[in-house]
Amino acid sequence: MIAGLFEAPAALLAWFYSFTHNYILAISLIALVVMVITAPLVLKSTKGMLEMQKLQPEMKKLQNQYRGDRQKLNEEMMKLYQEHKVNPMASCFPLLLQMPVFIIMFRVLHGLTTTGPDGTFAPQYISKSSELYKSLVGQTEMMAWGLDLSKRPYSMVGESFGQGLLYVGLVLALGLLYFVQQRMVASRAAVSPTVSPMQQKLMQYLPVAFAVFMGFYLTGLVIYYFAQAVFRIGLNYYITHRFYKHEDSLGRQAQRASESARELHKADKAAGGGGGLFAQAKRQAAETKAAQQPATTSKRVTPPKNKPTPPSKGTSSRPPSSGKAARPDTNNKKK
Repeated sequence: MIAGLFEAPAALLAWFYSFTHNYILAISLIALVVMVITAPLVLKSTKGMLEMQKLQPEMKKLQNQYRGDRQKLNEEMMKLYQEHKVNPMASCFPLLLQMPVFIIMFRVLHGLTTTGPDGTFAPQYISKSSELYKSLVGQTEMMAWGLDLSKRPYSMVGESFGQGLLYVGLVLALGLLYFVQQRMVASRAAVSPTVSPMQQKLMQYLPVAFAVFMGFYLTGLVIYYFAQAVFRIGLNYYITHRFYKHEDSLGRQAQRASESARELHKADKAAGGGGGLFAQAKRQAAETKAAQQPATTSKRVTPPKNKPTPPSKGTSSRPPSSGKAARPDTNNKKK
Protein backbone atom coordinates (compact mmCIF):
# COMPACT_ATOMS: atom_id res chain seq x y z
CA MET A 1 0.00 0.00 0.00
CA ILE A 2 2.82 2.40 0.88
CA ALA A 3 4.64 1.50 -2.33
CA GLY A 4 1.55 2.64 -4.22
CA LEU A 5 2.23 6.22 -3.08
CA PHE A 6 5.49 6.14 -5.05
CA GLU A 7 4.40 4.12 -8.09
CA ALA A 8 2.15 6.86 -9.52
CA PRO A 9 4.84 9.61 -9.43
CA ALA A 10 7.42 7.14 -10.72
CA ALA A 11 5.11 6.14 -13.61
CA LEU A 12 4.61 9.83 -14.46
CA LEU A 13 8.38 10.32 -14.42
CA ALA A 14 8.79 7.33 -16.72
CA TRP A 15 6.18 8.76 -19.08
CA PHE A 16 7.99 12.10 -19.27
CA TYR A 17 11.25 10.29 -19.95
CA SER A 18 9.63 8.32 -22.79
CA PHE A 19 9.48 11.47 -24.97
CA THR A 20 12.26 13.63 -23.50
CA HIS A 21 14.91 10.89 -23.17
CA ASN A 22 16.59 13.10 -20.57
CA TYR A 23 16.51 12.59 -16.81
CA ILE A 24 16.82 16.29 -15.96
CA LEU A 25 13.97 17.31 -18.27
CA ALA A 26 11.76 14.51 -16.95
CA ILE A 27 12.41 15.51 -13.31
CA SER A 28 11.81 19.17 -14.17
CA LEU A 29 8.45 18.31 -15.72
CA ILE A 30 7.50 16.52 -12.51
CA ALA A 31 8.32 19.74 -10.64
CA LEU A 32 6.13 21.66 -13.09
CA VAL A 33 3.19 19.30 -12.51
CA VAL A 34 3.52 19.68 -8.74
CA MET A 35 3.63 23.46 -9.15
CA VAL A 36 0.51 23.48 -11.33
CA ILE A 37 -1.35 21.38 -8.75
CA THR A 38 -0.26 23.47 -5.75
CA ALA A 39 -0.46 26.92 -7.40
CA PRO A 40 -4.21 27.38 -6.74
CA LEU A 41 -3.61 26.47 -3.09
CA VAL A 42 -0.74 28.95 -2.90
CA LEU A 43 -2.88 31.70 -4.40
CA LYS A 44 -5.73 30.93 -2.01
CA SER A 45 -3.41 30.87 1.00
CA THR A 46 -1.81 34.15 -0.12
CA LYS A 47 -5.22 35.79 -0.32
CA GLY A 48 -6.13 34.43 3.11
CA MET A 49 -2.85 35.67 4.58
CA LEU A 50 -3.43 39.16 3.19
CA GLU A 51 -6.95 39.21 4.59
CA MET A 52 -5.51 38.25 7.96
CA GLN A 53 -3.01 41.10 7.72
CA LYS A 54 -5.85 43.52 7.02
CA LEU A 55 -7.29 42.56 10.41
CA GLN A 56 -4.08 43.21 12.34
CA PRO A 57 -5.19 46.60 13.76
CA GLU A 58 -8.46 45.07 14.98
CA MET A 59 -6.60 42.09 16.40
CA LYS A 60 -4.18 44.39 18.21
CA LYS A 61 -7.06 46.32 19.77
CA LEU A 62 -8.62 43.09 20.99
CA GLN A 63 -5.32 41.98 22.47
CA ASN A 64 -5.07 45.23 24.40
CA GLN A 65 -8.69 45.09 25.52
CA TYR A 66 -8.64 41.47 26.74
CA ARG A 67 -5.02 41.24 27.77
CA GLY A 68 -5.77 39.52 31.07
CA ASP A 69 -8.51 37.20 29.79
CA ARG A 70 -7.17 34.63 27.33
CA GLN A 71 -10.49 32.81 26.92
CA LYS A 72 -12.41 35.99 26.13
CA LEU A 73 -9.67 37.07 23.71
CA ASN A 74 -9.93 33.78 21.80
CA GLU A 75 -13.72 34.11 21.62
CA GLU A 76 -13.50 37.65 20.24
CA MET A 77 -10.82 36.58 17.76
CA MET A 78 -13.05 33.80 16.44
CA LYS A 79 -15.93 36.25 16.08
CA LEU A 80 -13.64 38.58 14.13
CA TYR A 81 -12.57 35.76 11.79
CA GLN A 82 -16.15 34.65 11.23
CA GLU A 83 -17.34 38.19 10.59
CA HIS A 84 -14.73 38.72 7.86
CA LYS A 85 -14.82 35.07 6.66
CA VAL A 86 -11.12 34.53 7.27
CA ASN A 87 -9.51 31.15 7.95
CA PRO A 88 -6.30 31.60 9.98
CA MET A 89 -5.08 28.11 8.98
CA ALA A 90 -5.44 28.60 5.23
CA SER A 91 -1.89 29.89 4.78
CA CYS A 92 -0.40 26.79 6.43
CA PHE A 93 -1.74 24.18 4.01
CA PRO A 94 0.78 24.68 1.15
CA LEU A 95 3.60 24.50 3.68
CA LEU A 96 2.27 21.19 5.00
CA LEU A 97 2.35 19.74 1.49
CA GLN A 98 6.07 20.32 1.06
CA MET A 99 7.16 17.51 3.38
CA PRO A 100 5.06 14.74 1.71
CA VAL A 101 6.30 15.88 -1.72
CA PHE A 102 9.89 15.82 -0.48
CA ILE A 103 9.47 12.28 0.90
CA ILE A 104 7.82 11.03 -2.33
CA MET A 105 10.52 12.45 -4.62
CA PHE A 106 13.25 11.23 -2.27
CA ARG A 107 11.90 7.68 -2.33
CA VAL A 108 11.19 7.65 -6.08
CA LEU A 109 14.69 8.80 -7.03
CA HIS A 110 16.31 6.45 -4.54
CA GLY A 111 14.13 3.64 -5.88
CA LEU A 112 15.27 4.29 -9.44
CA THR A 113 18.94 4.11 -8.43
CA THR A 114 18.68 1.18 -6.02
CA THR A 115 21.58 -1.20 -6.57
CA GLY A 116 21.26 -4.95 -6.78
CA PRO A 117 23.67 -7.65 -5.57
CA ASP A 118 25.94 -7.04 -8.55
CA GLY A 119 26.29 -3.31 -7.72
CA THR A 120 24.23 -2.10 -10.69
CA PHE A 121 20.86 -0.34 -10.73
CA ALA A 122 17.70 -2.40 -10.16
CA PRO A 123 14.98 0.29 -10.55
CA GLN A 124 11.88 0.11 -8.36
CA TYR A 125 8.34 1.53 -8.58
CA ILE A 126 8.30 1.56 -12.42
CA SER A 127 7.28 -0.94 -15.07
CA LYS A 128 10.05 -3.13 -16.46
CA SER A 129 8.73 -2.44 -19.95
CA SER A 130 9.21 1.33 -19.65
CA GLU A 131 12.06 3.10 -21.39
CA LEU A 132 13.17 4.59 -18.08
CA TYR A 133 13.63 1.13 -16.58
CA LYS A 134 15.53 -0.13 -19.61
CA SER A 135 17.82 2.90 -19.57
CA LEU A 136 18.74 2.41 -15.90
CA VAL A 137 18.78 -1.35 -15.28
CA GLY A 138 22.31 -2.74 -15.15
CA GLN A 139 23.85 0.75 -15.11
CA THR A 140 25.93 2.44 -12.40
CA GLU A 141 25.32 6.06 -13.41
CA MET A 142 22.31 8.28 -14.13
CA MET A 143 23.95 10.76 -16.47
CA ALA A 144 22.33 13.90 -17.89
CA TRP A 145 24.12 17.05 -19.09
CA GLY A 146 27.38 15.94 -17.53
CA LEU A 147 25.84 15.26 -14.10
CA ASP A 148 25.39 11.89 -12.43
CA LEU A 149 22.00 12.31 -10.75
CA SER A 150 22.55 9.22 -8.59
CA LYS A 151 25.48 10.84 -6.75
CA ARG A 152 25.51 13.29 -3.86
CA PRO A 153 27.32 16.62 -4.40
CA TYR A 154 29.39 16.32 -1.23
CA SER A 155 30.60 12.82 -2.20
CA MET A 156 31.57 14.00 -5.68
CA VAL A 157 33.84 16.63 -4.13
CA GLY A 158 35.64 13.84 -2.28
CA GLU A 159 36.02 11.71 -5.42
CA SER A 160 37.19 14.48 -7.74
CA PHE A 161 37.57 18.07 -6.59
CA GLY A 162 37.46 19.51 -10.10
CA GLN A 163 34.36 17.57 -11.12
CA GLY A 164 32.83 18.12 -7.71
CA LEU A 165 32.90 21.88 -8.25
CA LEU A 166 30.20 21.42 -10.90
CA TYR A 167 27.92 19.81 -8.29
CA VAL A 168 28.79 22.44 -5.69
CA GLY A 169 27.99 25.14 -8.25
CA LEU A 170 24.56 23.57 -8.75
CA VAL A 171 23.86 23.71 -5.00
CA LEU A 172 25.06 27.32 -4.83
CA ALA A 173 22.85 28.23 -7.79
CA LEU A 174 19.91 26.66 -5.94
CA GLY A 175 20.73 28.79 -2.89
CA LEU A 176 20.84 31.89 -5.10
CA LEU A 177 17.42 31.07 -6.54
CA TYR A 178 16.02 30.69 -3.03
CA PHE A 179 17.56 34.01 -2.05
CA VAL A 180 15.96 35.76 -5.04
CA GLN A 181 12.64 34.10 -4.23
CA GLN A 182 12.75 35.24 -0.60
CA ARG A 183 13.71 38.77 -1.61
CA MET A 184 10.61 38.89 -3.80
CA VAL A 185 8.45 37.74 -0.90
CA ALA A 186 10.11 40.11 1.59
CA SER A 187 9.68 43.12 -0.72
CA ARG A 188 5.91 42.79 -0.62
CA ALA A 189 5.31 41.09 2.71
CA ALA A 190 3.61 42.99 5.50
CA VAL A 191 5.47 41.72 8.55
CA SER A 192 3.64 41.20 11.82
CA PRO A 193 4.39 44.00 14.31
CA THR A 194 5.48 41.49 16.96
CA VAL A 195 8.11 39.86 14.73
CA SER A 196 11.61 41.05 15.59
CA PRO A 197 14.16 42.01 12.87
CA MET A 198 16.20 38.93 13.77
CA GLN A 199 13.17 36.69 13.19
CA GLN A 200 12.54 38.42 9.88
CA LYS A 201 16.10 37.69 8.75
CA LEU A 202 15.79 34.10 9.93
CA MET A 203 12.65 33.57 7.87
CA GLN A 204 14.36 35.07 4.82
CA TYR A 205 17.57 33.02 4.98
CA LEU A 206 16.16 29.71 6.23
CA PRO A 207 15.38 28.47 2.67
CA VAL A 208 18.96 29.33 1.67
CA ALA A 209 20.20 27.10 4.50
CA PHE A 210 17.89 24.38 3.16
CA ALA A 211 19.69 24.64 -0.20
CA VAL A 212 23.00 23.98 1.54
CA PHE A 213 21.59 20.82 3.13
CA MET A 214 20.55 19.65 -0.33
CA GLY A 215 24.24 19.04 -1.01
CA PHE A 216 23.92 15.86 1.06
CA TYR A 217 21.06 14.40 -1.04
CA LEU A 218 20.93 12.89 -4.49
CA THR A 219 21.73 15.30 -7.30
CA GLY A 220 18.44 14.27 -8.92
CA LEU A 221 16.61 15.72 -5.90
CA VAL A 222 18.67 18.91 -6.21
CA ILE A 223 17.54 19.13 -9.85
CA TYR A 224 13.91 18.76 -8.78
CA TYR A 225 14.13 21.65 -6.28
CA PHE A 226 16.15 23.72 -8.73
CA ALA A 227 13.36 23.46 -11.32
CA GLN A 228 10.74 24.07 -8.65
CA ALA A 229 12.56 27.24 -7.51
CA VAL A 230 12.53 28.58 -11.07
CA PHE A 231 8.80 27.93 -11.42
CA ARG A 232 8.12 29.39 -7.97
CA ILE A 233 9.89 32.64 -8.90
CA GLY A 234 7.51 32.91 -11.85
CA LEU A 235 4.57 32.26 -9.51
CA ASN A 236 5.78 34.95 -7.12
CA TYR A 237 5.99 37.41 -9.99
CA TYR A 238 2.36 36.61 -10.83
CA ILE A 239 1.32 37.03 -7.18
CA THR A 240 2.99 40.44 -7.03
CA HIS A 241 1.26 41.50 -10.24
CA ARG A 242 -2.14 40.21 -9.12
CA PHE A 243 -2.29 41.33 -5.48
CA TYR A 244 -0.04 44.41 -5.37
CA LYS A 245 -0.53 46.15 -8.72
CA HIS A 246 -2.87 49.00 -7.62
CA GLU A 247 -3.06 51.13 -4.50
CA ASP A 248 -6.49 49.70 -3.70
CA SER A 249 -5.38 46.11 -4.22
CA LEU A 250 -5.61 43.59 -1.41
CA GLY A 251 -1.85 43.52 -0.92
CA ARG A 252 -1.57 47.30 -0.58
CA GLN A 253 -4.42 47.36 1.92
CA ALA A 254 -2.71 44.64 3.93
CA GLN A 255 0.55 46.60 3.96
CA ARG A 256 -1.17 49.73 5.25
CA ALA A 257 -3.04 47.73 7.89
CA SER A 258 0.18 46.09 9.00
CA GLU A 259 1.86 49.48 9.32
CA SER A 260 -1.07 50.73 11.40
CA ALA A 261 -0.81 47.67 13.65
CA ARG A 262 2.92 48.27 14.00
CA GLU A 263 2.29 51.84 15.16
CA LEU A 264 -0.28 50.59 17.68
CA HIS A 265 2.24 48.05 18.94
CA LYS A 266 4.91 50.73 19.36
CA ALA A 267 2.51 53.00 21.23
CA ASP A 268 1.39 50.15 23.47
CA LYS A 269 4.99 49.16 24.14
CA ALA A 270 5.92 52.76 24.99
CA ALA A 271 3.03 52.83 27.46
CA GLY A 272 4.31 49.66 29.10
CA GLY A 273 1.75 47.31 27.62
CA GLY A 274 3.68 45.53 24.88
CA GLY A 275 6.77 43.44 24.77
CA GLY A 276 5.65 39.97 23.69
CA LEU A 277 4.64 36.93 25.67
CA PHE A 278 7.53 37.00 28.15
CA ALA A 279 7.01 40.68 28.93
CA GLN A 280 3.28 40.15 29.33
CA ALA A 281 3.85 37.19 31.66
CA LYS A 282 6.34 39.23 33.67
CA ARG A 283 3.90 42.14 33.84
CA GLN A 284 1.04 39.89 34.97
CA ALA A 285 3.26 38.33 37.65
CA ALA A 286 4.18 41.79 38.93
CA GLU A 287 0.51 42.83 39.02
CA THR A 288 -0.43 39.65 40.90
CA LYS A 289 2.37 40.18 43.40
CA ALA A 290 1.31 43.78 43.93
CA ALA A 291 -2.30 42.71 44.49
CA GLN A 292 -1.26 40.19 47.14
CA GLN A 293 0.73 42.73 49.15
CA PRO A 294 -1.08 44.69 51.94
CA ALA A 295 -2.27 48.17 51.13
CA THR A 296 -0.10 49.85 53.79
CA THR A 297 3.14 48.71 55.28
CA SER A 298 4.81 49.97 58.40
CA LYS A 299 8.47 50.63 58.58
CA ARG A 300 10.45 49.81 61.67
CA VAL A 301 12.49 52.71 62.95
CA THR A 302 15.60 51.77 64.87
CA PRO A 303 16.72 54.44 67.33
CA PRO A 304 20.24 55.76 66.88
CA LYS A 305 22.92 54.16 68.93
CA ASN A 306 24.13 55.79 72.19
CA LYS A 307 20.99 57.93 72.41
CA PRO A 308 18.17 57.43 74.88
CA THR A 309 14.83 56.38 73.56
CA PRO A 310 12.36 59.29 73.76
CA PRO A 311 9.66 58.72 76.34
CA SER A 312 6.20 57.90 75.17
CA LYS A 313 3.03 59.52 76.44
CA GLY A 314 1.85 58.34 79.83
CA THR A 315 5.22 56.98 80.97
CA SER A 316 7.69 58.42 83.43
CA SER A 317 10.87 59.97 82.25
CA ARG A 318 12.74 58.37 85.15
CA PRO A 319 15.16 55.64 84.04
CA PRO A 320 13.99 52.13 84.83
CA SER A 321 14.97 50.47 88.07
CA SER A 322 17.74 47.90 88.00
CA GLY A 323 15.51 45.45 89.81
CA LYS A 324 17.29 45.75 93.22
CA ALA A 325 15.81 47.67 96.16
CA ALA A 326 17.50 50.97 96.89
CA ARG A 327 19.82 50.68 99.92
CA PRO A 328 19.43 53.49 102.47
CA ASP A 329 22.34 55.84 103.02
CA THR A 330 23.71 54.74 106.43
CA ASN A 331 26.40 57.42 106.47
CA ASN A 332 23.81 60.20 106.59
CA LYS A 333 21.97 58.52 109.47
CA LYS A 334 25.14 58.40 111.53
CA LYS A 335 25.59 62.05 111.06
